[in-house]
Amino acid sequence: MAKRGALSSNARRALVVNFVNQGLVHSQGDLVELLAEEGIEVTQATASRDLDDVGAVRGKDASGVMRYQFLDSSVEPLARMARVSDQLLLSITASGNIVVIKTPPGGAQLLASALDRASESSELSSAIGTIAGDDTVLVISRNASGGKLLAAELRDYITTEFSSNAFKTGKSKKARR
Repeated sequence: MAKRGALSSNARRALVVNFVNQGLVHSQGDLVELLAEEGIEVTQATASRDLDDVGAVRGKDASGVMRYQFLDSSVEPLARMARVSDQLLLSITASGNIVVIKTPPGGAQLLASALDRASESSELSSAIGTIAGDDTVLVISRNASGGKLLAAELRDYITTEFSSNAFKTGKSKKARR
């Protein structure tokens, strides 16, 4: 594959999540090779950091094969969502039963995946699901007018977890810089 232009670490990590979810990553070397096939050159150290940052752990799967995988989705999904949100969340806007979340380019898939896990575990039960593009996540509330409540729930959790004033004031991370 042709070499890609500069790719953000968030976009690269979204690829890492996809590779892990597909069961393709048995070692850090495998990840380096998979990324190289996508035209992304990384060192083993970068691959290691990326795997750690997305929460992938190496262990035996159901058939006894060692590979990187995510722990059971019921294990602290809201904490995982908050960790990736702190890095990926630029702004939250609500309207009706919809919440629109802006991320850096390439970050929407990773954030949406974390939100879906939190939603499936009932820790974020006010969300039905997500749709993600490159830098935007659409979150649908269960309640027809629950977008503002869901946005507040997301802001409160992230603010509590990370003591960030950005969401209390409604300002994005860009505005803090």
